[in-house]
Amino acid sequence: MRRAFTLLCLLVASAVAQAQPVAALSRFFDGVQRFEARFTQVQTDERGLKIAESSGQMALQRPGKFRWQVQQGAAQLIVTDGTTLWLYDEDLQQVTLRSADEALQGSPAALLSQRTALAEAFTVTDEGAENGAQKLLLKPKSTESDFQDLRLWLKDGIPQRMLFRDTLGGATDIRFSSAKTNTPLDSSLFRFTPPQGVEVIDSRTSAESR
Repeated sequence: MRRAFTLLCLLVASAVAQAQPVAALSRFFDGVQRFEARFTQVQTDERGLKIAESSGQMALQRPGKFRWQVQQGAAQLIVTDGTTLWLYDEDLQQVTLRSADEALQGSPAALLSQRTALAEAFTVTDEGAENGAQKLLLKPKSTESDFQDLRLWLKDGIPQRMLFRDTLGGATDIRFSSAKTNTPLDSSLFRFTPPQGVEVIDSRTSAESR
């Protein structure tokens, strides 16, 4: 889940990397300020064998607000208001707080929410149409990235699917359904108050002291 969110965070914060922008991706960033959808997520290892499957609900609001909630599978919730990111692991009864900028830097959730990071992080190639959707290949510019590449399918400017391959050969395949764009979103979706009794780890303090 954490890997998928990190991946998805790059998708929330990026922009087109080429001089001539990819039209489908540009349409998403220019025309969609709020986005919510159901998701299913399958993770496989380097041999292509399934190691985890989950599903849930996600929402984003530009600039920088994001929610990713796993409802079936290992229950987890990731929320950011653009400043602080909360990661709540229900099984561990633990909440971790991080700076949103630090947590989302170079990640695919950043790619969906902020246009400017994409040009800096990825080279984008248009791979043509597939099943009615536009298929894009995004390759990290940094040699230190956790990911080999990311493929993104867009239909009418709306994300349909994301496929991430990590440097060890594993993959995360995320598919979206019941998508809604630019409908009002309750501001409470992007705030989080830790439940009483859970352990709270505030990583912002140690990061700021370095």
